[in-house]
Amino acid sequence: MNIEIESSWKKVLQSEFEKPYFSSLINFVKQEYKSYTCYPKGKNIFKAFELTPFDRIKVVLLGQDPYHGVGQAMGLCFSVPEGIIYPPSLKNIITELKDDVGIDLRSGDLSNWANQGVFLLNATLTVRAHQAGSHQNRGWETFTDSVIQKISSEKEDIVFILWGSYAQQKISLIDTRKHFIIKSVHPSPLSAYRGFFGSKPFSQTNSFLTSKNIDPVQW
Repeated sequence: MNIEIESSWKKVLQSEFEKPYFSSLINFVKQEYKSYTCYPKGKNIFKAFELTPFDRIKVVLLGQDPYHGVGQAMGLCFSVPEGIIYPPSLKNIITELKDDVGIDLRSGDLSNWANQGVFLLNATLTVRAHQAGSHQNRGWETFTDSVIQKISSEKEDIVFILWGSYAQQKISLIDTRKHFIIKSVHPSPLSAYRGFFGSKPFSQTNSFLTSKNIDPVQW
């Protein structure tokens, strides 16, 4: 099946697109979008791949599910379009960003990060409106696990930011000898005060990138 995806990714993932599970996944997603309101918009399902080509990745930030509220999901984990009220986790990320590197983010749209090589990947790329986790265990995780493995095996000196226990389970897919792992509890209000605040992921990322002569991220 023909997937519209940025060309450097297409090369890396072509064999994945040809596997039977992926065909079943796409059929499921098409049926869901036909029968229900789903997020993000169809054109934005692969937005993270579009904005961050494979050959430009510096950082992988892993989320779990797209936002399932009206107008929130845009195909980049934790990011919302300009003008949308910040969901609680994003609000906490913005607070930590200010405390860590002194940057006052004026928008919840993180496309600027993506354009600089921060790959904002959700483990599941679609969701039914108002039903968190409704598209889990349908094949997306198989696909995104493969994406993480490809990044790990084919690149080096990537920063993987893993917030919360779900993201940290993905460490098994990453060659930790070649890459730099930053982990803490999730920025969700349920856990942020147990170690997310004060974890300094943004300055840690840039310190590592600078040490490898890679341009830091302008957060």
